[in-house]
Amino acid sequence: MSLNLKNRGFIKHIMLKVQRFHEIGQQMSLNFSDFNFSIFKEEFFSSKLGQIYLGVPWDELVKSFDIKTHKKGPRNIFSPQGKIALMFLKHYACCSDERLLEQLNANQHYQFFCDIYLPIGQKLKNFKIISEIRCELAESLNIENLEKVLARHWLPHMEDLKSAVSDATCYESAVRYPTNQKLLWECVDWVYQLLNTLCSDLRIKRPRCKFIKWKLRYSSYSRKRRKPAKEKRVLTRALLHLLSKLNNELDKILSEHEVLLTAKCYRQQSLIKKIYKQQNTLFTTGEKPKGRIVSLAKPYLRPIVRGKEIKKVEFGAKVNKVQIDGISFIQKLSFDAFNEGTQFKNSVFYTQQLTGKKLNIMGADAIYATNANRKFATKNNIRTDFSRKGRAGKHEKDRAKLAKAIKKERGTRLEGSFGKDKMHYGLQNIRARTEKTEVLWIFFGIHTSNALEIGRRMSRLAEVQAA
Repeated sequence: MSLNLKNRGFIKHIMLKVQRFHEIGQQMSLNFSDFNFSIFKEEFFSSKLGQIYLGVPWDELVKSFDIKTHKKGPRNIFSPQGKIALMFLKHYACCSDERLLEQLNANQHYQFFCDIYLPIGQKLKNFKIISEIRCELAESLNIENLEKVLARHWLPHMEDLKSAVSDATCYESAVRYPTNQKLLWECVDWVYQLLNTLCSDLRIKRPRCKFIKWKLRYSSYSRKRRKPAKEKRVLTRALLHLLSKLNNELDKILSEHEVLLTAKCYRQQSLIKKIYKQQNTLFTTGEKPKGRIVSLAKPYLRPIVRGKEIKKVEFGAKVNKVQIDGISFIQKLSFDAFNEGTQFKNSVFYTQQLTGKKLNIMGADAIYATNANRKFATKNNIRTDFSRKGRAGKHEKDRAKLAKAIKKERGTRLEGSFGKDKMHYGLQNIRARTEKTEVLWIFFGIHTSNALEIGRRMSRLAEVQAA
């Protein structure tokens, strides 16, 4: 006969005792005879993760994020520095939150990086703590202030501060490819489920509608590889009519029975009504609405038309980056499409603000080569790689040689950084769920790459000095 000892209180619950590495110090070598803390630190700082650690100004970032620790109640598992480090580690490991926590439990280098020490037999189990920290940091994120802090720390390890290059890219969000039919069906399904719940709770008769019929029709339509335009029109018209009817029935029940929904439900309901107006206008007039919503889960996303062969339209944040000596900074980030050619002046001013020096060379794509930008560059003695207009001058050979060097810098280092960030630092499909956390995700993804590059330069300088 087996006894359930846990329920009878014979087995006590073991509390997780988490320690901080900076509080332990040399006690590690005293507690474990086979553990030499100095050798451990040397191995850590010789690794890539240790180079990132060297390249980050931790104290200044903690002050900029204004992370507060409460004296009352249980102590947080992660220190303020550890919370920021966890975000860098997320993009260095480039894995899901659940897998990141598994690796953190098993890897002492990861624990040292995050200023946390887990004794043998102790493990962190709630992987949602990572998303909670991400939400906490996203609330106090100020990209301009944080990049000034990072620039001050990195400038001594950067050369050629009077030249920069600029270009824009789109960091795609992890969202299913949106179509009008998918979006309308999601809205219909959400309103119908809410109606069913309300009718069940209020014990009233459910309104009659053709939801089941169009559910089967939509299911059949979505499985087809080839979707004729006639079927699209029929399905869109039917879903618009069904959504309008369901919205009216929902408003009627809410007003007659004086039902109070949660704030989240009210926001979702108003969002669905806005989607209905946009889709109805698009269907009846063919006019594309301004601020078009393409996702019910992420209403802040907008179509970004890039004109590429593989992906003509992308959905995510468009970022105009400025790169100084291989180190990238975010000049503008927006989920709305914008013409990066209008950001040439702002890129020049932002670069000068970060470096504190007047810019002499600015490389940019052909889209930046407007007459206004050319006049601005000439007036401020800024040399560019824009194609020449008019007659060749005295020093045409020198100008062409310089323009070729600038184009090479922009085409290799800056364009290469876009692919490197997306492939190796988790910016290919951003899986954040809110607008603020998505911006934070992009910020840490870009600057994890920067911190590693600065850390490598610092390590090389230390080796030269030691030699």
